[in-house]
Formats: sequence, structure tokens, C-alpha cells
Amino acid sequence: MNKEIDGLKKWQQKIHEVIFGYHTFAGKLFDLVLLVGILASVAIVMLESVREIDANFSQEFHFLEWVFTILFTLEYIARLLSSPRPLKYALSFMGIVDLLSLIPTYLGIFIDGAHALLVIRSIRLIRVFRILKLTHFMGGAQQLADALWASRHKVIVFLGSVLCIVVIIGTLMFMIEGRSHGFSSIPKSIYWAIVTITTVGYGDIAPETVVGQTIASALMIVGYAILAVPTGIVTHELIHADKKNNLGSCPRCGQKNLPKESNYCFNCGEKLKEL
Repeated sequence: MNKEIDGLKKWQQKIHEVIFGYHTFAGKLFDLVLLVGILASVAIVMLESVREIDANFSQEFHFLEWVFTILFTLEYIARLLSSPRPLKYALSFMGIVDLLSLIPTYLGIFIDGAHALLVIRSIRLIRVFRILKLTHFMGGAQQLADALWASRHKVIVFLGSVLCIVVIIGTLMFMIEGRSHGFSSIPKSIYWAIVTITTVGYGDIAPETVVGQTIASALMIVGYAILAVPTGIVTHELIHADKKNNLGSCPRCGQKNLPKESNYCFNCGEKLKEL
């Protein structure tokens, strides 16, 4: 048993096993029910934004929102009660997300017009990431996060270079096109350069001179090449991390620092690849 929960009472350990665990049937069922509840709650928020639907089913939506809020409140309290360190959970990222997803509904009781804050309920969708621990992709997700962190310096240099390019091109286009062609300021010209180099192309501003169109064409071609750079950087780190950690981590739960002579993961029991 996890040493962190040894100090909890038996009923707290049982709740912890269901809520925080994911290897047991009860834990998987709890996460599945929670996932359905989160998606249904977010779907209600979306449907409420459609006037025609909200006008016909506003009372039903209000009732369901309170049902979900009460259920999520009970879940939040259960997590606090079964956590070895309740304050750490409450102040964690997911703990804050859990709390923020509950506040708008309760504020509506005391504050008129708090209904406008109900859009914050959509933050519950972030909680779906908690359910990813059910899958076999947890190890891959951790590997991707490690690759992004390892390549952060290269990515920052790359973004700095792109920033310099759009500032220079934006300033140049302001001088060439001018206010008469929609490039009313340098910031707006920089906005056009960002939209162009990312190949988004809204079309709200467009160069009209031959020189401006030539620069725009070159910037579009450069944009395609630029999009491939961060992909290559992260891919290189992923390959490097895979070679380094493939035999030292569990492909199921992501447990690291496993002894290379291990045949099974000591955390989840998954059979490991042979050396």
C-alpha cells in the first residue's frame, strides 16, 4: 500500500482507492462516470448559449446544472477527505480547477446577474485530462511533456527569431503600403505579418503595391518553412527521450527509474519489454 495513505483511516483509504486510484474496477468505473458527467455538464453550457434551445429548456438546464454541481461538490469534498495532504490538493492546479468549476452556480444564489459567470463552468472540461490516467497513454504523455521541456531553449530562440522577422516586415510594410492601403500603424502591420507568416490569411488587410505583394509572397513561402521548425525540434527530443527512457519506464503508467533487470512494473504490474 502507498505509504502516504497509511496514516488515513480505513474508510478514507477506501475512498482514496476509488477516487485517486485507477487500477481497480471501482476506480475505473468512478473515472468513467466522472468523465460522462464532465462532458454532459459542458454540453449543457454550450446548449444554454443557443437562445432557441435555452428558451424552451431553461428550467431543465437549471435543474441539471444543480445536479451536476452537487455531485461535483461531493466529489471535491471526498477528494479533500481522502487526500493524505488536503491543503496540497486544494492548492494544486487540478484542485483549483475543481473549485472554480463549482463557484459560479453557488454565486448565483447570492449575486444577481452571476449567471454571466456560468461560462466558467466550461473549465470543467480541463478535468478530462485527469481521466487520461485510465489509458495506456500516460507514459507517452509524460514523454511528450519531457520533450517539450527539454527543447524549451531552442523553441524560445526560434520564437524570438520569428518575432524579429514579423517586427521588421511589419515596419517595412507600413513604410511601403502606408495608411491609404489599410496599414494604418506599425502594430497593425505587425499583426498582418503574423497572420501572413502563420499562413492564416484573414484577408482583412492586403498589400496593393507590387513591392508589398512581392514581400507578402516571400513571407508566405517562409511561413511554410517556419511551421516545420518547432515540429523538428520536438521530434528530435522525442526520439532522444525514447532511446534514453524506453527500457527505464513503464509504457502503461509512466513510472520512471525502473531497474533495467525488472520484468514487471512495481507500480502497476505491467510486463516490461525485454532488454
